[in-house]
Formats: sequence, structure tokens, C-alpha cells
Amino acid sequence: MQVFQSAALFDSLNVRENVGFLLYENSKLSEERIGELVTETLAAVGLKGVEERMPSELSGGMKKRVALARSIINDDTKETIEPEALLYDEPTAGLDPIASTVVEDLIRSMHVTGKDAMGKPGKIASYAVVTHQHSTIRRAVDRLLFLHEGKIVWEGMTEEFTTSTNPIVQQFASGSLDGPIRYF
Repeated sequence: MQVFQSAALFDSLNVRENVGFLLYENSKLSEERIGELVTETLAAVGLKGVEERMPSELSGGMKKRVALARSIINDDTKETIEPEALLYDEPTAGLDPIASTVVEDLIRSMHVTGKDAMGKPGKIASYAVVTHQHSTIRRAVDRLLFLHEGKIVWEGMTEEFTTSTNPIVQQFASGSLDGPIRYF
């Protein structure tokens, strides 16, 4: 499952229908149960009471969190958990620092070793995050692969990121204009 950088919501569906889309289409859950799961999942991403809104009535950050909710909702009656892995493409881009923290903590909590926002055991076996946000790097991931010009130039654990001796990583971590990364 992928969470797109742009929310990629269905414009003709309200938030409830967007978040519950796969459950409505592929599960045997009642509409009432799907509605409950949608409400719980929206609460987990910091959105309450928006189920009947249309995507055009949402801010960019709200759309992003609705898309995240759509990607993590699951049929709690199934033996297997879906999705088993998630790819997040800039999940906090355009979000304010508080909304970013909600999303980052939710990403972390859904991993199988943690507990999700509702206190249940995490369900996602693995995830990858594409980001340039320092807070997301610090809060949501353990291991980093740093890409520059399409190549891996550094890899390591999150705590090693700010102490790397790699000049490209140092420049990115510090935000310096001086270094191997040039802007014209």
C-alpha cells in the first residue's frame, strides 16, 4: 500500500467513503461497522467529525491525513493483516509541526513492535518513508538510505545521521548552502 505525496482522494466521494473505500468494496463488514472503523481511524490521524465532508472542503494537510487513514484502515475480522507493508511518499509535506508529529507517531506506532494510536498492537510488518523532513527522520524511522543524484551515498541508523562524516549528508543535515549539493 502506498500513501501518495498528493492525497489522491476520490473527489466525488466524501471522507467516510474515501477512507472506507476498500472495505466497502472488498469486505463483508456491515456499513455500520465500516463507519465505526472509519471514525476510529480518522481519530487516530487527528481528524474527528469530518466523515461527511467532501475532499474540496478539506485543507491540504487534512487531505493528506485522510489518505493516510485510507491506507491503514483494515478489516478487523480477517486472520491476515493488510497491508503488510506501507510506502509513505513525503507523508508530512505541507503539514504544520503538530500535524506532522501526529502522522510521524502514527507511522511509528503501526509497526508490529509498537502499539497503534488506539492502543492495539501494531500491524504493519515493514514500511519505507520517502522524506526530506528532519522531524520525520528523527521520529518515524530507524534506518536511513540517503540518495543523491539517484545513488545511495550513505546508509545508517537514524542516530548516526547527524554525526555522519559524509559531506552530502552533513550539508543536508545542517541545511548549509556550502557543500557538494549545488543550487543554481
